[in-house]
Amino acid sequence: MTIDLDAIHAALPPMTSRIRLVVSDIDGTLLGPDKTLSAGTIEAARLLKASGIALCLVSSRSARGMIRYHRELGLETPFGALNGGAIVSADDEILSHLVLPEPCVASACDVLSVHAIDTWLFRDHDWLVRDPGTPYVAHESKVVGLAPTVVPDFSACLGGVGKIMAASSNAALLARMEIEIGAMLRGEASVHRSSEYYLDITHRDANKGFAARELAARLGVSMEEVACIGDMSNDVPMLDCAGLGIAMGNASAEVRAHAHVTTGRNDAEGWAEAMHRYVLPRAPVAA
Repeated sequence: MTIDLDAIHAALPPMTSRIRLVVSDIDGTLLGPDKTLSAGTIEAARLLKASGIALCLVSSRSARGMIRYHRELGLETPFGALNGGAIVSADDEILSHLVLPEPCVASACDVLSVHAIDTWLFRDHDWLVRDPGTPYVAHESKVVGLAPTVVPDFSACLGGVGKIMAASSNAALLARMEIEIGAMLRGEASVHRSSEYYLDITHRDANKGFAARELAARLGVSMEEVACIGDMSNDVPMLDCAGLGIAMGNASAEVRAHAHVTTGRNDAEGWAEAMHRYVLPRAPVAA
């Protein structure tokens, strides 16, 4: 089955003329490939605030993996962790939390184990792994600056899970798991890749579209006045509900089809470019 990307893009509603809130993905979007905030990004974020535009972050990361960037930008807004499974205050208090049904956790973990895919569980602020020696555990620990909690197995940890993350260097296998586990848990879970090597499984309502709507509601902003920016398939739900959807230049053609506009890549100040070119001209007040 082929997907008509031109038809998807053509069906988008007109771009809004006024922006009061930006909801931004982090990895591949806000951050450069070195996982840092550039000077241009920090300055663009400052200009948003000066122009009366709030900035909220949303990510597949846990809250503890996000708070560093939230503080570096000096944000006082809530943010969405675990693909929207947790809405968190600026002082790191969990305001709302969606968890997966235990049978879904068990079924997904069983399928991933059959394919020998490294699997992690996230519960509240805890990151649970069975094997701390796998390459992606070491990589993730370095990126987010956190150490996981090691458990012998997940049998006693199936309750209260906000997200299952699967990690593999086999991108084709993860793409297949996205389809197969998505079909298996249809109506019960949201299943999306957050990168080529990560697959996220969350509560059916825990997606970035839910997060964007929840964050906007908490700030008293209508979705028509929200710009959303991202680069991966898990960003599509928020691009679809935004008054202005912005795809990064490093996004796939499938993701770009769901955005009104495309900015530069995350290795070439694409986030700052998007704010200057598309968002700030739609500010409610002049900078």
